[in-house]
Amino acid sequence: MNLKETDLPGIGKKIVIQARSGDKLSIVIHNDGRRELSHLDNDDPEDSISKVTLDDDEARYVSALISGATYKPTAMENIEVALGDLSIEWYKLDPNYKAIGKTIGELKIRQRSGATIIAVIEKNHTKHISPGANLMLTAEAMVVVLGERLHQQQIRQILLSGK
Repeated sequence: MNLKETDLPGIGKKIVIQARSGDKLSIVIHNDGRRELSHLDNDDPEDSISKVTLDDDEARYVSALISGATYKPTAMENIEVALGDLSIEWYKLDPNYKAIGKTIGELKIRQRSGATIIAVIEKNHTKHISPGANLMLTAEAMVVVLGERLHQQQIRQILLSGK
């Protein structure tokens, strides 16, 4: 997920989020507490597909709903109990990732980060479950990683830098 914050003098702050799905969300937080949420057009990021305006109370309630404060899916509760401090993260290898064209073994991911790549799903939807050291990482592939929070931070750096 990419995030960009911009101060809007006299208005508030604008945050643009690009989700892993490619969707872009613009959130303008006005100084009076209003929030404007806009789903941005992928082809023209200045154009919004839809827009919702919430007052401060509504925005706080919606954020609590999204964060799972009022409802947590049963599957998530089971996963959290089973995994404890471990988490599963998905990393899309955007073209700027330096790990592209390198093998899992070359990057020494497990040795350097403590994390384990449990699957790689290529752009053409080819799935590599429990991939070996010889699997070469390709652009736009989704890398599924199991590890603790520190491991996840380290693997992200390895994938970005290719070192």
